[in-house]
Amino acid sequence: MQLVRSIAPTAASVLINGESGAGKELVARAIHDQSDRAEQAFVAVNCGAIPAELIESELFGHKKGAFTGAIADHVGKVTAAHGGTLFLDEIGDMPMSMQVKLLRVLQEKVVLPVGSNQPQNVDIRVVAATHRVLEDEITAGRFRADLYYRLNVVPLQVEPLRSRRDEVPALIRHFAVHFAAVDAPAIAFTEGFLTIMQRYDWPGNVRELSNMVHRLSVLYPGQTLHVNHVAPSMLPAGMAELIDHETAANAPDEQGSLFDLMMQDDTAAGETASSTGALEAENDVESIIMQAQGFEEFRQRGQSLKGMLSEIEQDLIERALRESDGNVSRCAKLLRMQRTTLIERIKKYNLKMDAA
Repeated sequence: MQLVRSIAPTAASVLINGESGAGKELVARAIHDQSDRAEQAFVAVNCGAIPAELIESELFGHKKGAFTGAIADHVGKVTAAHGGTLFLDEIGDMPMSMQVKLLRVLQEKVVLPVGSNQPQNVDIRVVAATHRVLEDEITAGRFRADLYYRLNVVPLQVEPLRSRRDEVPALIRHFAVHFAAVDAPAIAFTEGFLTIMQRYDWPGNVRELSNMVHRLSVLYPGQTLHVNHVAPSMLPAGMAELIDHETAANAPDEQGSLFDLMMQDDTAAGETASSTGALEAENDVESIIMQAQGFEEFRQRGQSLKGMLSEIEQDLIERALRESDGNVSRCAKLLRMQRTTLIERIKKYNLKMDAA
């Protein structure tokens, strides 16, 4: 921001580098708003979103009848930015044929609309942005070196959100207020949830964070959200995995912990692990089944080992849900299993859980 304040009052062209969603356009707007052109137009053009056959008309305009479908004169983006700032977003995606024409406009400050013989003088300040490394694009023959040097008078790098995690809470509060429902206060987050969000890498940067806060503002207007309140499908996949790892951090794997709980229940009933010493089992799972149900009963019921395990698993999950008042995350910690796996089991056995 210090650099923005320094370069804003000048007429120097600026090239902003940064990943998609990191806030390059916001930086460009800040440069415009702090310049002596702030009262004039700020015109943004996404060079990668306009078809190659239309980009010349979009940038420079056209005259009526210049081509099929040109039913009226059209003022191009360059002319519309006269006196103000032209923001060329994703300049690295501009076709080579247009790069030559844009360079001429920047050098001569003159634009020629398609189908016209009357050049128009323009006074514009150019700010460009790209997520590409333009030096590499030049080496590969996809970007003109002369245009690059014309644009890159002042280079400015916007760091990804994962490199400025301390900004996450402030950004969350900003977007929570921005997306709050008219009749509800802004959503808030517990400290634990904020910690998870600061640890997440945000591959989509600020745009991804904004989208998530918007989504949760729609689903949970006015609420203070704990991480347990939000369905995993409503969170970025990487964040849901981070929550699962957090849940499982102090626990062994799911299968071992489930049978540990079975052993604890049996011990509480007065049965100890040593009471199974006389039973011969081919593996640990069969030993646990024998202890929990009795080998003779198992044989008489004619049930498969897998079927009996499912019954025991369902019973233990039901008991853990009762213990945790239906709270899925507390239940997962009690069973020492991942939260998403527990939700799958709850759906499988059609069990009731906390709606939040």
